[in-house]
Amino acid sequence: MARFREARRFRAQRLVESYWEALRDGGSVPARGDVDPRGIEDALEYAFILERISPRHGRLRIAGRHLCDLAGAEVRGMPLSVLFEAQSRDALGEALREVLERPAVAELALSAPAGLGRHALEGRLLLLPLRSDAGEISRALGCLETEGRIGRTPRRLSILETHLRPLPGVAEKAPAPAAQGFAEPARPFDVADRRAHKAPHLRVVVSNTDD
Repeated sequence: MARFREARRFRAQRLVESYWEALRDGGSVPARGDVDPRGIEDALEYAFILERISPRHGRLRIAGRHLCDLAGAEVRGMPLSVLFEAQSRDALGEALREVLERPAVAELALSAPAGLGRHALEGRLLLLPLRSDAGEISRALGCLETEGRIGRTPRRLSILETHLRPLPGVAEKAPAPAAQGFAEPARPFDVADRRAHKAPHLRVVVSNTDD
């Protein structure tokens, strides 16, 4: 029952993870170009695409509105770490390294304390590996979802726990995929931003793993 309630609380995270699992289609790491925003339309507000710029640092290439609301500013092009307290950035960097080098799925429990003009926040961060057009695992599809009124910004999150689920048998290198996905727009994800290109066929995947 506790697992069921947790899944209902952070619904966007489960939607993004189920979509990513559908794209795997046999166990491989999906290509960044395979990701179609229409497949996660109900979670776009919380979703993002990240590009590795060093082993423990990633830059937001596309970011949902919720991330911008937390920062109080546009975050596209900024490091993901801008949303975190300084003392949590090493843990964030290590989780990102594991996701892209092992590779693995990472789920992080988050919080932010109440303060002047601010309510306490509780949240989850999901990081899922993606391949670049060159075939390297150097991108991540993510979901950052919090509960509680954001209040005065910027908000900085702390990491309480990190759960990793390695993907056994998946090599870091692979031949360059031929997939064509949506281009990185000059603005954050928006539900109204729908591309006219052909979407990949999807199948619904229900994950029973709570990582």
